[in-house]
Amino acid sequence: MKLPASIQVLERGWLSSNNVVLHDGSSATVIDSGYGAHAEQTLALLAHALRGARLERLVNTHCHSDHMGGNAAVRRAHACLTAIPAGEAALIDDWDEQALVLAFADQRAERFGYDEVFRAGDVLRMGGLDWNVLAAPGHDTHAVMFHAPEARVLVSGDALWENGFGVVFPQLFGRERALAETRATLETVAALEVELVVPGHGRPFREVDAAVERALDRVAYYEADPGRLARHCVKVLLAFALLEKRAMALEVLPAYVERVPVYREINRRHLGMTPAALAEWLVSELERAGAARRAGGMLHAAGS
Repeated sequence: MKLPASIQVLERGWLSSNNVVLHDGSSATVIDSGYGAHAEQTLALLAHALRGARLERLVNTHCHSDHMGGNAAVRRAHACLTAIPAGEAALIDDWDEQALVLAFADQRAERFGYDEVFRAGDVLRMGGLDWNVLAAPGHDTHAVMFHAPEARVLVSGDALWENGFGVVFPQLFGRERALAETRATLETVAALEVELVVPGHGRPFREVDAAVERALDRVAYYEADPGRLARHCVKVLLAFALLEKRAMALEVLPAYVERVPVYREINRRHLGMTPAALAEWLVSELERAGAARRAGGMLHAAGS
């Protein structure tokens, strides 16, 4: 898909977010850095994309592990400034592994520092374009999107994908209004003049109205039955864990979903299964979705 010349999208697999490189002559900005386990790959991709230009700044749409996990490595390699949404600053300062969904969900990221914060309403100059910073709560309370009115491009992070949006955690972290926030964010997108969306995961796309409609339908589906959201959430989290680990022993899965706080809390609040029943249900669901397969007493990520 043809993008403005200054915008280059490094489309990644589902463990890492996309990296968006915004070129401006001899310097560049990158939006999001991927997952920490992929840091070497991120650095190699950036080196190829920069073609000798200086990486001046690293900017995050939000601070989940798949978007900021490579921040520390990128900062070391390029000595670039790092800018994060202002709402994330206290979490990064304290390295709050629950609110950052790290150890709480058996995810990892190397601690990093930052140099600047930005807020909804700010305008960032990146890649020769002015980008309006838009609040995008829902998937993450403090997430933002970047909208370039001149180019009619939206970098949406996990607020909008071609088919959905980033997982919303059901009634955790005091997020009782998370689905309402997700709906409001989608309505913000619908009101923009946008011809192309660069999502945090998946390919850039132009059918913006259709994507927003599909996402709103999904919000309504979860609103009608919060249990659906809880079930979706634990499936997404285990699929993510499998992508990192590549395989997990089936016999340890009941203990795993009881030990890792996010599974235990969602199960306690919404699902009411025994750990063994939850583990078996998750395995069956991931197999049915083609995201995993059983073999030799192990659960393998699809394709591994």
